[in-house]
Amino acid sequence: MKTVDLNSDLGESFGTYTIGNDEEVLQYISSANIACGFHAGDYNVLMKTVQKAAELGVSIGAHPGFPDLAGFGRRDMHMSKKEIFNLVVYQIGAIQAAAKVAGTHVHHVKPHGALYNLASKDEMVATAIAEAVYAVDPDLILFGLAESELVWAGEKVGLRVAQEVFADRTYQLDGTLTPRSHENAMIHDADLAVERVLRMITEGKVTAVNGEDIFIQADTICVHGDEPEALEFVRKLRAKLKENKIEIHAIGTVNNP
Repeated sequence: MKTVDLNSDLGESFGTYTIGNDEEVLQYISSANIACGFHAGDYNVLMKTVQKAAELGVSIGAHPGFPDLAGFGRRDMHMSKKEIFNLVVYQIGAIQAAAKVAGTHVHHVKPHGALYNLASKDEMVATAIAEAVYAVDPDLILFGLAESELVWAGEKVGLRVAQEVFADRTYQLDGTLTPRSHENAMIHDADLAVERVLRMITEGKVTAVNGEDIFIQADTICVHGDEPEALEFVRKLRAKLKENKIEIHAIGTVNNP
């Protein structure tokens, strides 16, 4: 029986600003990538999200991003390798402390936004992130865009990696995500998104924006928690996977290798 991890980016509310439907989405996923306060989130939101994930048995991941609250971490920032290393270490530490208080542990790390996209194609950025994760805890699992520099960097330093695909994003022919500045970057049709994901899992393929198929490995599937359609997406996706006898488990648990 096939198994897959279903993850979502959560904990991105801030102060009086509420983003996403975290408590509802947590009911349907196996892994939560929780904002660490740099691109989104704050100490109250972080703690609340970690505690709720722990209560529901959802694996907890650090979701480090650039220090860019105003831009939600989606704007490129030019940093040295050492700066990137340090900012990732700092943010993982925040989640680790919250997890310890909640009586649980951090399971994985997934960079956010512009940091994630840069790491997908820039070897220096990818290596800085991978080395930071390994330095904090070599048992952490690194999530990276399927077939990307971040995946290769993680493997090179000795980390366990999970190749990630996206339910609600379109792909370029080279396997990268379509930039959010493009009109066709997001998929808003839940049924279409679900069918695309099912094909990624069962066939290892996805159709790029130019109509050609590309090969892709789907260890973990992401649904963005800040999108209005997130709850509908995860509900339909979970139901479709169950219908096709595909089990949902966090990476490294039960039968999910």
